[in-house]
Amino acid sequence: MHFQEKMAYPIYLTIGNILKDIHCKPSCHAHILIGYILTTKLTGIDSKAACRHGLANLFHGCMHKVLDPISHYGETGVPMMSSDGIWWRCHPIFANFIGDYPEQSLVTCTYSRRCPKCQVPHDQLGEYMDFPPHVQVTAIHCYRLANGNVHPFHLACCDASLKPIYHPFWERFPLTNIFMSITLDILYQLLQGMVKHLVRWLIRVFGPGEIGTVWCRTDS
Repeated sequence: MHFQEKMAYPIYLTIGNILKDIHCKPSCHAHILIGYILTTKLTGIDSKAACRHGLANLFHGCMHKVLDPISHYGETGVPMMSSDGIWWRCHPIFANFIGDYPEQSLVTCTYSRRCPKCQVPHDQLGEYMDFPPHVQVTAIHCYRLANGNVHPFHLACCDASLKPIYHPFWERFPLTNIFMSITLDILYQLLQGMVKHLVRWLIRVFGPGEIGTVWCRTDS
């Protein structure tokens, strides 16, 4: 008997009023597991573009199922008890999303090599200039066309530089701006990105031999 190994993406939830030193310690259990999204390659779809489109829609459909129970509580509120036994009316809001760049693009429905937060053109990503942010209202207006004619829907998404996703999971979340909720990817965008840039600059200035010696001394 042969078993096919399957993997899944975990979805974790946390709240924003927990101290950073507690958030950073897995042993403190500041994050709770709320679900899994099963990975699949949709091998039955031959077109790569259609497969990517199907995977994106599948992700948003799964996230909609997971988060839909709390979507309307952002406006109406829900009673919750704090650790001191006092009941409060809380309004859970989808505030931040933590993930790497491909996951940021997937969640915001933006294209690859585009910024998930602002409208900078793909050929100006490295320039030190300010660009207007993506507008949540514009995105909502585009995705409300998903139930109608396909051509106007795709045209509206193209004009807004958004992927034609059938109703993203954050569409029905009140008081949420998905583009503002994207946090910095510190590992890939800051640490690894800056270190690689710094090493290339040092090699160009001092030469590869000297930099190799420095790295050896540091490792020892």
